[in-house]
Amino acid sequence: MVLKTPDELRLMHQANTLVHEVLQLVAEAAKPGVSTAELDALAERHIRAAGAVPAFKGYRGYPATLCTSVNDVIVHGIPSAECRLRDGDVLSIDCGVLWHSFYGDAAITVPVGAISGEAARLLQVTRECLAKAVEVVKPGRRLTDVGDVIQRHAEGAGFSVVREFVGHGVGRSLHEEPQVYNFGPPGRGPELRPGLVLAIEPMINAGEPGVVIDDDGWTARTEDGKLAAHFEYSVAVTANGPWVLGVDGGR
Repeated sequence: MVLKTPDELRLMHQANTLVHEVLQLVAEAAKPGVSTAELDALAERHIRAAGAVPAFKGYRGYPATLCTSVNDVIVHGIPSAECRLRDGDVLSIDCGVLWHSFYGDAAITVPVGAISGEAARLLQVTRECLAKAVEVVKPGRRLTDVGDVIQRHAEGAGFSVVREFVGHGVGRSLHEEPQVYNFGPPGRGPELRPGLVLAIEPMINAGEPGVVIDDDGWTARTEDGKLAAHFEYSVAVTANGPWVLGVDGGR
């Protein structure tokens, strides 16, 4: 695990501020009739205009700036001109940037038009899972405490936690140690220390936790075809508690 200096954390905060700008911009543009390829082009223009580089594009051969995951797609949905959003869809938007040698990484799931009550509840519970996980990111807590609170909240609401994909450390590399599981048990793994940055990303399914991968090798869907949601923050451990990079004010 790589611990970051205060100056490095400030650069990561700047990187993640840009990521959240992009997420908000894309969320506002995610209307019925808009293609996910159009959203991807919007994101790439904004990132490059800011002097940063899309982190996902070219990563292990990934072809786009965003991951745009619609409805039963959990993560890694590839933007496409053929995929046009419809009223009632839920869209997960995952974005990363490279800024002054450091990565920012975050994700949100947003409604497209008017969504069902079940879909709205899934988004709310997944958002709450992330908020509860952030509260755990304090010196002296153990790594698996993060996943334990996610699992307990999601399953307590009648949803399931995806096991195949995890959060991760982030810094000068997009994916660093440690892996951050979205399930328990608590009290295990390394102790959280100031300077550690974790990309915490609960992926919650409305139905069962099973996952299938499309023939493109990227798109991960729920096995039962039910909805999924995904939220992610890059969170720094500090002596004063968690710092949600790009969201909380500078420190």
